[in-house]
Amino acid sequence: MNPIVSIIMGSTSDLPVMEKAAQLLNDFEIPFEMNALSAHRTPEKVEHFAKEAEGRGVKVIIAAAGMAAHLPGVIAASTPLPVIGVPIDSTLDGMDALLAIVQMPPGIPVATVGINGALNAAILAVQMLSLEDKRIAERLKTYKKDLAKKISDANEKLAQVKYPFKTN
Repeated sequence: MNPIVSIIMGSTSDLPVMEKAAQLLNDFEIPFEMNALSAHRTPEKVEHFAKEAEGRGVKVIIAAAGMAAHLPGVIAASTPLPVIGVPIDSTLDGMDALLAIVQMPPGIPVATVGINGALNAAILAVQMLSLEDKRIAERLKTYKKDLAKKISDANEKLAQVKYPFKTN
């Protein structure tokens, strides 16, 4: 089984956030890999990874980083594959990472989700993959229907909550 999504994090300290992406991909039965690479401590390995990913069959890269958060942009600079950046809240409430990832120069885009938004990064990767894979597309439709049902169920429970001045 070869990975079609690669989850890259700047440090294994990002794993508690990135596990949400891994779990969703696993639930969708999408082969993925997880690695720690640092744009600052292992720049040659990051460049090698980015240049080789497409040839290995990877179709989407999810890259997480905190603080200066250069990892997603460095990867995007060296691959034609779509890169989804996940800013990690490690300092400054994650704003430093968010701004570092989202403010890419023209020609080097990184799709960026919210701070610690690994789940949304995985959903975005699934949406990208669903464009060419009907099996993934059907699972995505079911997933979205299940999200809507959770809200309907929650509203039914809220209707049972009583307060003297609650009108619904």
